[in-house]
Amino acid sequence: QVGWSVIYRALLAATKIGESEFRRIAASHGDLGKSAFEALEGRTTPAPFSILESKELFDELHRARGPIAKTELLKARFTTLSAREGQYVVKILTGDLRIGLREGLVEEAIARAFEVPLDQVKEANMLLGDIGATALLALKKELDRAELSIFRPIKCMLATPEPTAEAIWERFAEQNSDVVFVEDKFDGIRAQLHRNSERVEIYSRDLRRITDQFPEIADRARKFEVDLILDGEIIAFEHGRKLTFFDLQKRLGRKSEGADLFDTVSADVPVMFIAFDILWLNGRSLLKTPLEERRQLLRGLKLPPQFQIAEVFSAQSAAEIEQRFQEARRRMNEGLMIKDPKSFYTPGARGMFWFKLKKELATLDVVVVGAEFGHGKRNNVLSDYTFAVRDEKSGELLPIGKAYSGLTDVEIAELTEHFKQNTIVDHGRYREVKPEIILEVAFNSIQPSARHASGLALRFPRIKAIRRDKNVDSIDTLAYARELAAQETR
Repeated sequence: QVGWSVIYRALLAATKIGESEFRRIAASHGDLGKSAFEALEGRTTPAPFSILESKELFDELHRARGPIAKTELLKARFTTLSAREGQYVVKILTGDLRIGLREGLVEEAIARAFEVPLDQVKEANMLLGDIGATALLALKKELDRAELSIFRPIKCMLATPEPTAEAIWERFAEQNSDVVFVEDKFDGIRAQLHRNSERVEIYSRDLRRITDQFPEIADRARKFEVDLILDGEIIAFEHGRKLTFFDLQKRLGRKSEGADLFDTVSADVPVMFIAFDILWLNGRSLLKTPLEERRQLLRGLKLPPQFQIAEVFSAQSAAEIEQRFQEARRRMNEGLMIKDPKSFYTPGARGMFWFKLKKELATLDVVVVGAEFGHGKRNNVLSDYTFAVRDEKSGELLPIGKAYSGLTDVEIAELTEHFKQNTIVDHGRYREVKPEIILEVAFNSIQPSARHASGLALRFPRIKAIRRDKNVDSIDTLAYARELAAQETR
């Protein structure tokens, strides 16, 4: 994917339209592809654009380093695309080309089209993490060539969320497991590190190369004495203590929800790589090696500075899992990972071998002060809500966050009509609204932040309920929100 800021600059340069005109176009659609179509229509000199040329464009963008180089590449191509071609290039680049086709169905289609066993297709796709490369091997009847190899990232193994320790223990009891591994769940960035004697690369969970964003981690990794692939988490860490995800956001240069997470770098925030799995060692794939053996190999590594191994504990009951969870929260971590010691590493899978336990820190009763039209299927409804707490001294409503998940389509439709009728200021796609709708919002953490007028920001806010029984006088105060933030630093 390419960040919207890069696409925006490339479209402006290719079409030579003004920023105000482009903002008008974007506000009228709320869909990046449709906005690109209107901006490009009649303003380019279309030339033939083949499937092979589109692949070359995406490959060049992948190789390009930095937003300036990517912008120039896109600008040059946009000038020779038709408006429709530009629309779909943008949709592909932003990951917004949703056609409702699950990857499993594509695997079945490949198996049927090339007359190869479906289980072989699934195995190859798991190892390659690339459905296109899998189809090519199936065409050539060479699926057996698919294997884990260094500098070709694979999808992360995923954990299934459960609400309680009891629910997780029941899952393992169903599998006749009498002991599980538990480890802290860190609030950072999932990362895959590949290292050999000549090269080091770091990849994000969506398989993007992010080595340049963490040069000191890559430099330290050169000191490993073995060739390896590690699965882990990059966290903000300084003076012997773990910092918050809000600190890590500064390192990532994330200015807003729409910004490219890895566009810029700030070395002001030190980071550390916490390794919790090893997938490949000295030319040998460990994907089908039990977790307990992979953990032994991990513990046997000689670690360079800025690397740690996630501590693992054994648990034999729901009570022990709950105890470890509380200890993890006291260490200011997100929650707990619970894993089957016998489990293999299955890339991209969310099965019954790894679970995660995360409980909300608390909830806040807040009032909606702004509503924005959504994207995609929610393009025509006000589904994104900016909400506030009350300053008990001045009575002022101070924004503290924004949420767009948790409500049903029916509830969103009802709120859309309400907000349209109770708009104070209409800014196009965003509206300031009368402070009447009260929401109960859950979140994972709360930290100081200059992003909102309250001076605080919520991590992973989501709407639990519309509190129709409450009015604006009964919402939570800024003092209470500050107290919750203070609890996290104790």
